[in-house]
Amino acid sequence: MATLITHSVCLEHQMEQGHPESPERLAAVLSHVNDSRLIDDLTTLQATEAVRDDLTAFHRDKYVDALEAIEPDQGLRPVNPDTSMGPKSLAAARYAAGAAIQGVDHVLSDADTRVFCAVRPPGHHAEESTAMGFCFFNSVALAAHRALNKHKLERVAILDFDVHHGNGTVDAFQDDPRVLVCSSFQFPHYPYRLQDVDRPNIVNTPLAAGTTGVQFRKAIEQDWLPAMDEFAPALILVSAGFDAHRDDPLGDLLLDEADFGWITSLIVDAANRHARGRIVSVLEGGYNLKALARSVAAHLEELCT
Repeated sequence: MATLITHSVCLEHQMEQGHPESPERLAAVLSHVNDSRLIDDLTTLQATEAVRDDLTAFHRDKYVDALEAIEPDQGLRPVNPDTSMGPKSLAAARYAAGAAIQGVDHVLSDADTRVFCAVRPPGHHAEESTAMGFCFFNSVALAAHRALNKHKLERVAILDFDVHHGNGTVDAFQDDPRVLVCSSFQFPHYPYRLQDVDRPNIVNTPLAAGTTGVQFRKAIEQDWLPAMDEFAPALILVSAGFDAHRDDPLGDLLLDEADFGWITSLIVDAANRHARGRIVSVLEGGYNLKALARSVAAHLEELCT
């Protein structure tokens, strides 16, 4: 069994018509989980909302203040060229972050060992004082801070397999040896920043456009497995991006559902070796609705093992 954490307000975050980060993404995931009967293998919880102290574990107070100051009562307001805010956007972002934090509390209280947070907006591009890449608050970074600060874990790993580099997560932990960050991503590609950080606890796995599933698997085994075994994390957090799928409109990698199932199985094995099986996974990218839904299903099937 595993636990799925979500909240209906995550369906109310809107950006411009036709924007790829749409409510339909999460709706497609939840619908597929129900229709495929995966829901029978999951405990479902309603997400709790992250509060100010949760958010400022990583983000600056002035940044949170600035976002709250521009939150519209109606319509949309641009935050940067690729990210806009509607009346429910910050609430959705707070619940997305809250789900990840709640997931950490859940697995570290031994209520369950595996959690998937079916939430939006995504978070891994959000830096300390910068919203970008459809992201406002860095949910997985805030979850890591929860594990470190409240639960006093000494080693946490964050594994990010989105087609886009997890620049915000690298920003959060590049100088914190308590956190191992492994990020696979298409290169060169958005966000074009922090992709060349050279630290013992940062493992960047750049992938050329056209990378196949076989090549992806070889790169992950070569880069991530030795790092995880040496680091021996007490908890694994996952930025689960499915936009490296061959059908995704925002990337040029050639992965499919089987590859996402494979990497999840690899993560499960690592968690069983080092972290008492404990994994909290948070939805990041994935913009072809059918491919996203099938890929999340493959991810969940392995988390439920």
